[in-house]
Amino acid sequence: MRWQEFLTACPEFGELADARFRTDELVILGTVSRDGWPRLSPCELDITAGELFFGMMWQSMKALDLKRDPRLVVHSLPSGKDNPGGDIKLWGTGVDISDPELRRAYQEAIKARIDWAPDEPEFHLFAFDVDRAAYLKFGGGMTLWQWDPERGLRQEVRPDH
Repeated sequence: MRWQEFLTACPEFGELADARFRTDELVILGTVSRDGWPRLSPCELDITAGELFFGMMWQSMKALDLKRDPRLVVHSLPSGKDNPGGDIKLWGTGVDISDPELRRAYQEAIKARIDWAPDEPEFHLFAFDVDRAAYLKFGGGMTLWQWDPERGLRQEVRPDH
């Protein structure tokens, strides 16, 4: 499901992830490389028009990975060794965006964020289609949230032993 649908389906998790991604403006993106090995890449993101967008340089390896195999994983940036913000992980697929209105919305969002936007047609744009999500945080115990559309949100808190 697309980003706005995810926010509606699981607002507790969606609001946490949305706020974190808007603050960090960067995630670790996992794709499947041509030879089948995982590829990890830092990637900026923008949230606009109800979509979580990943813009990529023209013909970049991660963009070519997604064009060949759209499966991906997104991991929030750790905020240090103790990582007080916890880890947000999302699994899903990248949807190649060619719609001119969505591409324009992305260009406007990135322009507002960093006062620069890529020119058409020399960039790849993917929207994130969420299949499942997890949040894990340590400190004062362990907090684990898991979500998928079949079972919904499951929350578990384990105290320190």
